[in-house]
Amino acid sequence: MIRGIDQLDVAGKTVIVRSDLNVPLDDQGTITDDGRIVASIPTIKSLIERGAKVIILAHLGRPKGAPEAKYSLAPAAKRLSELLGQHVELCATTSGQPAVELAASLSDGDVAMLENVRFDARETSKDQAERASLAAEWAKLADFYVSDGFGVVHRKQASVTDLAEALPHAAGLLVEKEAKVFAKLLADPDRPYVVILGGSKVSDKLGVVENLLKSVDRLLVGGGMAYTFLAAQGFSVGNSLLETEMIDTVKDLVARATDNGVEIVVPVDVVIADEFAADANTQVVAASEIPDGWMGLDIGPKTRELFAAKLGDAKTVVWNGPMGVFEMQAFAEGTRSVAVAMTKIDATTVIGGGDSAAAVRLLGIDEAGFTHISTGGGASLEYLEGKTLPGLAVLEDN
Repeated sequence: MIRGIDQLDVAGKTVIVRSDLNVPLDDQGTITDDGRIVASIPTIKSLIERGAKVIILAHLGRPKGAPEAKYSLAPAAKRLSELLGQHVELCATTSGQPAVELAASLSDGDVAMLENVRFDARETSKDQAERASLAAEWAKLADFYVSDGFGVVHRKQASVTDLAEALPHAAGLLVEKEAKVFAKLLADPDRPYVVILGGSKVSDKLGVVENLLKSVDRLLVGGGMAYTFLAAQGFSVGNSLLETEMIDTVKDLVARATDNGVEIVVPVDVVIADEFAADANTQVVAASEIPDGWMGLDIGPKTRELFAAKLGDAKTVVWNGPMGVFEMQAFAEGTRSVAVAMTKIDATTVIGGGDSAAAVRLLGIDEAGFTHISTGGGASLEYLEGKTLPGLAVLEDN
């Protein structure tokens, strides 16, 4: 049983919240998608409205265990301040005396943030003793720990697992909601249950596909990974993204899907380009007729109609991975069409985080049209694989 924050008596107490503020930045350090910061607000507000002092732990990017200016949480602290309507002080360090002094200075209802947890190599160390030593430093700052970064619960890290072991803990509102949604998908989805998979590589999602073959009714495959499925049918895919070493694996997956009564739907036409560029020459061709020297960068109009039709009777839909290179306008329509089709059906619709969630916001599609938009791409994938997520397991109280 995982305890929620409503079960914590936080008035006058200091609470460390592990949030996921790993947002994309442009070359000027400006946040281009604040979705994860927005998603962190309800838990923080709930705590401060009940008189807690909140210290936020988070990461940004992939620093190598030492401070790097480009990975500072300063933009996240600024945006969080704007969204909360109060100043969020950012500590210059991840731990140590400055963190101790900042924690001691907080009054009830204040919010502060420590610098990027990945500036300390102990955060991601494979050595549990090293992680525990960092967690012990943080534990001295607070009375409770709240896990609210769903995007990291699939990792054994000091701020995710070791700190939960060091303090009385609870799941934040976001983690609680995410866990509930994905548990339902695994245990008891309303049917027909349709999963849409896109993105670059079959190898990245092999475990997900294998696990879904046990539960899903229909699997729609788009994005770069679709070309390996097309190659497995014997089609030439030109210069399209192709994992040659995965062709036999895909053939096996398709055979197993047939045995399990699972329908796998692949593109029937594609938008191709003569180079990977926004201003490339493009044309629409049948998926079986991609010419040499050209590459598929989006699903075609007939496939968009086909996928929409295959979603029409669904009662549960999960989407993970774009249908094409949605960042380029010429190759965004496939991804847009799938998102729009999901908003038009009477079903539980879940966006599985990562690029799919970013695409929904970039393309200006109303987020209210979906039942749930996950904040954790990797975590949601591992959940769908049926894996135990360490950051959730550690929250369970026997």
